[in-house]
Order: sequence, then C-alpha cells, then structure tokens
Amino acid sequence: MKQFSILIMSVFLIITACTDRDDELNGVQIRVRNVSSLNYDTIQVGGDDMVHNNVAPDTYSDYLVYESAYSYAYIAIKSGEDNFVLQPIDFVGETELPWGFYTYEVGLDAEGNVTLKFVID
Repeated sequence: MKQFSILIMSVFLIITACTDRDDELNGVQIRVRNVSSLNYDTIQVGGDDMVHNNVAPDTYSDYLVYESAYSYAYIAIKSGEDNFVLQPIDFVGETELPWGFYTYEVGLDAEGNVTLKFVID
C-alpha cells in the first residue's frame, strides 16, 4: 500500500510540475537578438513603451508582450551616440501574428542600415 501511495504521489508531482511556456501564453511575445557587433543601449520595437534595454552583441533580450505585431516592425536603436531606424512604410496586406513566441534578429549592414530577420521560436 505504501508503494502504491508513493507511485500516485510521484505521478501527481510529475503532472503538476511539467509546464510549458506555451501554457501561460498571454499575447504575442517578442524578444530581440543583437546580430551586430555594437551594444544596443536601447532598442525600441514598435510602440514607445516597447523598449528592450542593454542588448549586447550575439545575446537576446527578454520577451515583451505585444497586443498585436507583424513579422516586421518599426525599430529604433540607440548605441552610444549613434541612432539607427528601420521605418516600415505600412502593413497593408500583412497578417497579424498569432499568439506565440518570436525573435527579431536585428543587425546593421555595412552602410549602417538596420536589418531584420523574423524567427518563430
């Protein structure tokens, strides 16, 4: 009987302990990966309040929750005294992203233009 109780308790603990990050999904969650050689002091993705801070080269920011987002966005980077901007013209014909986890891999090309690669996590 004791072994049966231990088995039941073990199964219960395993079931309740196993959670997936998708279990607590509450919107479109986007993080930034810095694929440049510069440190991003701040990187704004979308609205004014959606700012990722201090993203070093080849590292990721934390996820921020967005009400809605697309596979590309307005991006403003501040790195020291330098500012870089990617300004989409419009989102006509684009479909909003479904709730999930995404990464914007943001870099700079040789001319200082912002590059963006969209990744589904």
